[in-house]
Amino acid sequence: MPEKSPRPFILIACACAIFWPGSFIFGLPGVLRQHWQQAFDADGGAIGGAVFFILTGATCFMYLCGRLQEKYGPGRLAAFGAVMGGGSSIWLSQAGNMTDVNVWAFAVGASSAFVYLPGLTVVQRWYPERRGLVAGFFNMAFGLSAAVMSPVFSILLSTWGYEALTLAAGCAALTIGLAASALIRFPENDPLTPTFVSPSGRSVKEALKSREFWCLWLTWVFAGAAGASMIVLATGFGLNRGLDLAQAVVLLTAFNLTNGCGRLISGYFSDRIGRSRIMAMSFAGAGIAYMIMPHLTGLWLWAVLAAVIGFAFGTLFAVSGPLAGDCFGMAHFGAIFGLVFTAYGFVSGPLGPWLSGHILDITRGNYTLVFSYLGMMYIAAAGLIMLVQPWRECRL
Repeated sequence: MPEKSPRPFILIACACAIFWPGSFIFGLPGVLRQHWQQAFDADGGAIGGAVFFILTGATCFMYLCGRLQEKYGPGRLAAFGAVMGGGSSIWLSQAGNMTDVNVWAFAVGASSAFVYLPGLTVVQRWYPERRGLVAGFFNMAFGLSAAVMSPVFSILLSTWGYEALTLAAGCAALTIGLAASALIRFPENDPLTPTFVSPSGRSVKEALKSREFWCLWLTWVFAGAAGASMIVLATGFGLNRGLDLAQAVVLLTAFNLTNGCGRLISGYFSDRIGRSRIMAMSFAGAGIAYMIMPHLTGLWLWAVLAAVIGFAFGTLFAVSGPLAGDCFGMAHFGAIFGLVFTAYGFVSGPLGPWLSGHILDITRGNYTLVFSYLGMMYIAAAGLIMLVQPWRECRL
C-alpha cells in the first residue's frame, strides 16, 4: 500500500478520537450548570472552578504528552486518554458534590491532553503541505462536537436524568476512543516539517528564549481566558436575561457551532493569508462582540455574537499549532506546544471562568462588567499575536 493512502483514514481517526473529549469539555459544563447549582448548592464561582480544573488537568499533562508520544507512540497515548475520559465520565454519574465534579473535571481535562497533542502532531506530520487545513479539520472535530452534543445532552438530561446521561456518554467515549486510537500513528518516513522550515527545528531552550514563544504564550492567556469563559457564561447570561434553559442553550450551541466549524475555515485561510493575520482579525471581532452583547436584546442577536466569540476561540486552537510549527519547526513541536499550552490551563482558567464567576457573584450578575473585561482581553490578544511571525521572518 502506498504510504499516502492511509492518510485520510488516520485524519478521520484523529478527529473521532478527539470528538468526545471536546463534547465533555465544551458542552457538559454548560448543560449541567443548572443541575450542579440545584443539586450541590453551587454558586457561579464553583461552576467556573470546574472549568478551571478541566484546563489545569489538560495543562499538567500536555508537555508530558509531547515527550511521551515520541517514545510510546501517539496511538497508545490516545488509547489511554480514551480510558481516562470515558471512565471518569462514567464515575461522574455517581458524583455527590462539587468536589467529585472537580475530580471529573481534572481527569477529563487530562484525558484530552493524551488525545489532543498526539492527534494534532500526527495530522500535521501526515500532511506537511497543508498543516493549517488538517489542523483546522482536527480542531473542528474537537470544538464542533459540543455544538452537536449540547442539545443532545440537554434533551437526555431532561428525559433520562443526570445519572443515565453521564453513564451513557462515558461508555460512548470509551468505545469510540479506543477504536479510533488503533489507527493513530506517525508516518514511517516522517519529514517532520514543511520545506520552508529547517528539518532540525528549534530546541525547547531556543524557543523559550524567543519573543515569538512568549507572545504566543500571552495570546493563549488572554484569548484562552476570554473564550473559555463563554463555555460557562453562555447559558447563565441567557437565564439572567429571562430565557428558559432550552433557549439559553441556543447561545451555547451557537458558540460551539462556530468554535467547531470555524476551525476548518480559519485553518484553511491561515495557509493563504497568514496565521497571525487571521487570528488577529478573529480576536478583534470577538472583543467587540463581547463588549456590545450586554447592551443588545434578542435571542438570535445574542446567538450571533456568541458565534463570533466561538469563531475566535476555535481559531486560537486551530491556528496556534501550525503557527508554532512555522516558528519553531516540528522536530520538538510536541514539547514546545505543550509549554505554550501551560498559559491556557494555569493562567487562563483563573483569569477567565473562575474570576468571571466570582465577579458575577459579587456584583449579583453584572454581565456588562464581566463581558467588557473579557472583551478587552481579546483585544490585547489581537495585538500580541501580530508579533508572532514564522521562523524565516522572526528573530531570536
